[in-house]
Amino acid sequence: MIPLGIEPGLVSEASQEVTTALSASHFGSGTLRVYATPAMVALVERTCQEMVQARLPTGQSTVGVAIQIRHLAPTPVGGTVRVRAEVVSVEPPVIVFKAQVWDKHELIGEAEHRRAVIDVDRFMKRVEAKRAEADLRSS
Repeated sequence: MIPLGIEPGLVSEASQEVTTALSASHFGSGTLRVYATPAMVALVERTCQEMVQARLPTGQSTVGVAIQIRHLAPTPVGGTVRVRAEVVSVEPPVIVFKAQVWDKHELIGEAEHRRAVIDVDRFMKRVEAKRAEADLRSS
């Protein structure tokens, strides 16, 4: 169940400076010193996650389950990008977001992102079971 307050129209914004560590040449996703698509994905995901986390009950969190992203224009190292993300629908247990990413000149990206609300203890039990199975195989 999705708590009240996580509903269409909920909005969050964030920004970040484009550093060398966020460049395509650093990520290995390209050869140029421009904002990397994987950095844009991470910014969108983090902004959406932080938007809803404080509204979830203790013991719940969200995990990213899908993202469609279009990187439309370059931003050089030294520039700043900002994201505006909005909840557009709630399809329990999934929250659907739309995001736009801008630099000071233009729209540089668009995304649709889906996050599933999970019970942290139950989720981590699945993770630990996989870890234990992997440990058995490696010994």
